[in-house]
Amino acid sequence: MSRYLILLPAPEAEWADLPPEEHEKGHASHVQFHEDLSAGGHTLVTVSPLEPSAQATSMRPDGSGAALVTDGPFSETAEQVVGFYLIDSEDEDGLRAACKRFAARGEHIELRRLAE
Repeated sequence: MSRYLILLPAPEAEWADLPPEEHEKGHASHVQFHEDLSAGGHTLVTVSPLEPSAQATSMRPDGSGAALVTDGPFSETAEQVVGFYLIDSEDEDGLRAACKRFAARGEHIELRRLAE
């Protein structure tokens, strides 16, 4: 069994400003994805949205053996990871197919296998 992380990058400001019907459409897409995962025998370990990137805390080595701690995301870009899925699956091809259907409904995702 392999474990996969599905990252959900999105432009945070644009997403926050979408009308309610677009949020409902997105919710329906996620519900369908959950159904596709279950039907394909993939185990949804956990899924969650993330707090806005402005509430992130970034930590980097400061070069002198300590850490530099700053408020905000690690990288300042228009898109941030806004949520994720953690999936257990024995069928990578089937999982990729479910992910393609999810993306085709307007979702931008990044599928990554966890290193073992």
